[in-house]
Amino acid sequence: MSLFAAYSICKVAKDAAGIAGNVFAFGLFVSPIPTFRRIIRNGSTEMFSGLPYIYSLLNCLICLWYGTPLISADNFLVTTVNSIGAVFQFVYIVLFLMYAERAKKMFALLVAVLGIFVIILVGSLQMDDIPMRRLFVGLLSCASLISMFASPLFIIKLVIQTKSVEFMPFYLSLSTFLMSTSFFLYGLFNDDAFIYVPNGIGTILGLIQLILYFYYKNKSRENSREPLIVSYA
Repeated sequence: MSLFAAYSICKVAKDAAGIAGNVFAFGLFVSPIPTFRRIIRNGSTEMFSGLPYIYSLLNCLICLWYGTPLISADNFLVTTVNSIGAVFQFVYIVLFLMYAERAKKMFALLVAVLGIFVIILVGSLQMDDIPMRRLFVGLLSCASLISMFASPLFIIKLVIQTKSVEFMPFYLSLSTFLMSTSFFLYGLFNDDAFIYVPNGIGTILGLIQLILYFYYKNKSRENSREPLIVSYA
C-alpha cells in the first residue's frame, strides 16, 4: 500500500469518526429538551440547576476556538460540533433566565463565562508563536473536557450507593460513550493529543456508566422477582 493510499484511508476514517461524533453529540445536546418542556409548562425552574448549561457553554466555546484554523489545523468537525453545542446551551440558558427566580445570579454567571472566553480569545491571539498558542488553548480545552467527562462520577457513586439506575438515564450515558469514542478515534487519526486524551477518558467513564447501568438494572429485576412475603414453614 502506497503512502498516499494510507493517508487517504486515514483521512476518510478521521472524517467518518468526526461526523459520527457530531451525530452522537447532537443526541446529548437535545437531551435537556424534556426538562425545559416541564419548566415552560410549570412556569418555573423548580429545583433544576442552570449551572450545567453555563459550564457546558464555556466548554463548547473553548473547544470551538481550539478547532478553528487560527489555533489548530484540520479540525473543522471539532468547530462544527461545538458551534452547534454552544447555540443549544445559549438557548437553554436564555429559557432558564426567563423562568428562574434568581435570574440575576444566572445572568451574572453568563456574563462571567462570556468574559472568560473573550479573555482566552484575545489572550491567545496575542501569542505570535503558533505552537505556543495551540498549546495554551489546547490545554484549556483538554482540562475543560476532562472535568466535563468527570462530572458523572457523582452519579456513578450515587448508582453504587442506591443500587438503582433511576438517576442515570441510559440514552444519555450511551450518547456520551458513543460521542467520546468517536472523537477519541478522530483525535488518534488526526494525531491530536488534545482531542484523543480527554475523549479517551470520556470513553472509559462512559463504558463504566453502561456497565453499571446493565448490572444494577438486572439487579433491580432480580429483586423485583423476590416474593414480598417469605414463608419459613
